[in-house]
Amino acid sequence: MKYSLLLIEDDAGLVFTVSDRLLAEGYDVETALDGRIGLELAQTQRFDLILLDVMLPEKNGFEVCRDLRRSGITTPILMLTARGQLDDKVTGLKLGADDYLTKPFEAPELIARIEAHLRRSQYAASNEASAKGQDVYEFGDVRVDVRGMEAQRGGQTLELSAKEFQLLHYLLEHRGTMLTRDDILNNVWGYDAMPTTRTVDTHIAWLRQKLEPNPRQPQYIVTAHGVGYKFVG
Repeated sequence: MKYSLLLIEDDAGLVFTVSDRLLAEGYDVETALDGRIGLELAQTQRFDLILLDVMLPEKNGFEVCRDLRRSGITTPILMLTARGQLDDKVTGLKLGADDYLTKPFEAPELIARIEAHLRRSQYAASNEASAKGQDVYEFGDVRVDVRGMEAQRGGQTLELSAKEFQLLHYLLEHRGTMLTRDDILNNVWGYDAMPTTRTVDTHIAWLRQKLEPNPRQPQYIVTAHGVGYKFVG
């Protein structure tokens, strides 16, 4: 299977270097030098993964990521951020990005990240196609439609990133079971994932903000200190 990637980056030199390496690795590569064109390509063509720079003309990477997720596009997004810009990384993840890579980066690390996300995406698609489990979960005033990849609270659609939805689905599938941070990290992000267990804590906190009546005293996603988390409901 030949994967198709979209690279949205305004540095012509980096576009040439990265595209050349990706083509050599056997990927099909489409490029865009500004956010507006990149968004149009992502919305009108099918890609297996999007490489998205933060600082772009016309429309920045955060806006592109936000608009893609709002339009229902769940293609994995790997954001490219400037060195040391922690706020950029956090903002990107909150808007729906799946991962980030700090510039300057080495080609082998970029390839490894791409391969990891493509494997997880393919695995998730395979699981969805063969799924025989529960399709809809309800707790409190929250309704989660797994097949439709939609969560609602009080009848209002919640804006969940692809990773937040995967995490929520995993918790629901294993409701009543105490899951360690490593369990969650390995099964939601993948065994070869770059993020740490702190990433799990951060995403759990975001889910609580969106799902819990009182995020400071969660009643659905509960913590076992020093162990992990359990979904109750």
